[in-house]
Amino acid sequence: MSAWKIIALIVGGILIFFGVLFIWGSTGDQGSVGWIPVGMITVGIGLALVFLATRKPTKPDETNVTLKIDLPGNVNMDAIKCRSCGGTLKPEDIKMVAGAPVVTCPYCHTTYQLTEEPKW
Repeated sequence: MSAWKIIALIVGGILIFFGVLFIWGSTGDQGSVGWIPVGMITVGIGLALVFLATRKPTKPDETNVTLKIDLPGNVNMDAIKCRSCGGTLKPEDIKMVAGAPVVTCPYCHTTYQLTEEPKW
């Protein structure tokens, strides 16, 4: 919890306490009805501080990254097979993890990184 939230909770608690005392004191023998609005405003400010201090932070906006690959010329697609069990892999089995393509086999659950073989 940050320092400003702790300070806001303490100040809010003190304001609520004194606001209740103002309202309670206005009902006594020597009390004045004029202290009721002061007490209500003090309690309201205290409750607002407590609310702001205990409010959950909003989630930051999620950033979606789209990877577009521009392939030169005509490209033939071969079926990708698992290195361990030989099962056919689908495009859904390939994920980008830390900038590298990683394959998880749906049959044997082996996970490995795809590497590109040199074309020469």
